[in-house]
Amino acid sequence: MVSSAQDLAQGVRLSVTRLARRLRKEADTGISPSMLSALSTIDRAPAPLTIGELAAAEGVRPPSATAVVGRLLEAGLVTRDADPEDGRVYRLGLTRDGARLLERSRSRKTAYLAKKLGGLSEEEREALAEAVPLLDRLLEQGP
Repeated sequence: MVSSAQDLAQGVRLSVTRLARRLRKEADTGISPSMLSALSTIDRAPAPLTIGELAAAEGVRPPSATAVVGRLLEAGLVTRDADPEDGRVYRLGLTRDGARLLERSRSRKTAYLAKKLGGLSEEEREALAEAVPLLDRLLEQGP
């Protein structure tokens, strides 16, 4: 029997929240979740971001993004360079340490999930494999 959309939404929300919390714990990066999220956004961007672009991508106000970037700069995880076309604008990039931290975080999370998935039956893993594109579609639909 298929659950109602409301019941399914509640179950998915709870499971995704718990999984995200557990993955953050497994990442063990030594930085805050907001710093890790910003670092990941900077890494995924097709071109170096401004603080305003980072704020928009993260869904936060520019002063909040500025504070996070300040902490990332202090930690030596990002660079802030003047835009070659407009010296009043600064662009953000990852340092080598920032890239290593992200890679370590992602590897630890993937290893944790792989270990947990290894304890499931082949049928259970197949069911999860079928659910991944559906979850991606939900995210693509926007807010």
